[in-house]
This record gives sequence, C-alpha cells and structure tokens, in this order.
Amino acid sequence: MKKVIMTIAALAFVINTESIARDQIKIVGSSTVYPFATVVAERFGKTSGFKTPVIESTGSGGGLKLFCNGLGTQHPDITNASRRIKMKEVKNCDKNGVSDITEIKVGFDGIAIANSKSGPTFDLTLKDVYLALAKDVPSDKEGKEVKPNPYKMWNEVNPKLPAKPIVVIGPPPTSGTRDAFNELAIEKGCKQFSGRKALKKEDKKLYKSQCRAIREDGPYVEAGENDNLIIEKLVADPGALGVFGYSFLDQNKDKVKAANVDGVSPEFEAISSGKYPVSRSLFFYVKNAHAAVIPGIKQYVREFTSSKAIGSDGYLISKGLIPLPQSEREKFEKDGKILAKFDEKILKK
Repeated sequence: MKKVIMTIAALAFVINTESIARDQIKIVGSSTVYPFATVVAERFGKTSGFKTPVIESTGSGGGLKLFCNGLGTQHPDITNASRRIKMKEVKNCDKNGVSDITEIKVGFDGIAIANSKSGPTFDLTLKDVYLALAKDVPSDKEGKEVKPNPYKMWNEVNPKLPAKPIVVIGPPPTSGTRDAFNELAIEKGCKQFSGRKALKKEDKKLYKSQCRAIREDGPYVEAGENDNLIIEKLVADPGALGVFGYSFLDQNKDKVKAANVDGVSPEFEAISSGKYPVSRSLFFYVKNAHAAVIPGIKQYVREFTSSKAIGSDGYLISKGLIPLPQSEREKFEKDGKILAKFDEKILKK
C-alpha cells in the first residue's frame, strides 16, 4: 500500500512540475481500434463533463512503445492494441516505471484480404497466402528446406488462382494487424508443410523467423498505418489485394470485396465463432498510475467497457466491432472498474 501511495505521489509531483499540466486523456495505438476508440471518446466528451480524449493512430507496436516509455504528462495514458502486449513490452514498461497496467479486451476482429469490386474474385487457402507472401518458401515438397520466394504470379502459387501479379498492400511491422496477420495467416500456412511444422519442435526461434517473415522484394507493399489509404489504393488498382480489419471491410463494401480464406468469408458470425481462420482479439491498456491524477481516465474506461458500448447490442457493434461473449465482457467490465493489475504470467501460458 505504501508503495502505491508513493508511486501516485511521485507521479503527481512529475505532473505538477510539468510546464503545462494535462487535463485531457491522451491515447495512442492501433489503427484498427482507433475508429472504435474515437466513437467512445466523442460520446464521452459530450456526456461525461470531461474533455474529449485526444487519440493518435500510431499502430499497436508504436503505441505500446510510447505507452511504456514512462510516467508523466508527456507520456500517453492509454494505448490501443490489435494484439496482446508482448513480454518484451511488459519488461520495457517495468524498466521505465510503468509496472501497474490494466488490460481490457473489447471484442474481436477479422483480418480481411480484399480487392476492388471490379477486380477478379479470389478464393484463397492459408497455404496460398503463405506461398505468395512469405520471405522464404519450401524448396521441396515436405518443406524441409527453404529458398527465397520466387513466385510473382498468383497462378504460380496455385493454378486455380487468377493469372495476375501478386500485389498485396498491407500494414507495416509496427502494426498489430501485421503481427496478427503474420501469426494467423502466414504461420498457419507455413504449418501446412510437415517439414516446417517439425522445425518448430527442433528450433522454435528459427521456425518463427522463417514462418512469420514477409517478403521484401516487391509483391508485399507497406501502406503505413492508415487503412483508408489501402482502400483507396485497391480502388485505383483492381488487381491488387489489401490486408486490413473487418470493420474497414464492413464500412467499404461498396468499394471492395473480401476473398474467402479456407472456404470461409470474413463475416460477423464467422469471426465471432472463430470459424474464419484469420481472427484476433482487440485490446486497450491503461496506465493505472495516471488514472489517479489525469481527470476522466476511470470514467472513460467504464464507458468503453459498458454493455451500451460493447455489449451484443452496443453502439460499437454497428461500427463493425465483433462482441465478446457476455461472461467475458462482464469480466473485463469488472477489471475496468477496479483497474485490475495485468498479470504477466498469462503471457507464459
């Protein structure tokens, strides 16, 4: 208890000695969570009596780096993430005094692979995605050895696919969507080869480096953290595919169409049930020491975790958020109310 009081007192001193004290919540992080957080922030600003939080879309990795840099008004209070925090990020937080954080899961999202409505129709498998986009691909049938990816055309990957150049526009390495795509699509496709799967048992580090790395020779084009920019590029180039969250697909169905992945389309029910293979959870993290001194943090968290926001009929569901099961949502609502400390042991499971 004494340690907590000292931490709050130290933070209050830091804030009070800043040239300009902050009375507005500062949020960074995921471009996927950004539109949901923006809706919550705007409602919060209009109804709570507190100022509308300032939100910056920096990508999940970039947001967690900023979040973990330290305590004080120059550092953000909350970071959004389209993946769970990593152990190395927890350690970075600890190193900089950010040792008390709360994790909130807000819902699910599917990662869509889509192209212009005027372009060809794609029916992909995870194996196709891996062979098209991995930096190194199997040089033999079992995948015991790898070689630099030679494929330039989709029909070279799979003769059933269009005879079109492989052009996929997607997020950069700082993006949580990129992290999730690497793990849920590229790695899962890699596992289709027995030799690659066996490598995981033999050398986990080498396996990850070979089964999650995306090629850098042209077919994969990084588009920054702005998913709207990807949509614009797809409209301009009907032959290209784009990688982005379900909510952007849902909002732009008049412009783009999604590819099936392993025979499943990224629809609401398929994502919530886990049937769609490229699905992930969405989070935000709260710096609890800041909650004691920055006005409105506790109230913002309660708004975001409320049933009216993320329940099955919540206002974020109409914006494309896939809701959590009720029991799980209630668990995180409770965690938000008490700002439950994140247990890093969960990352070791």
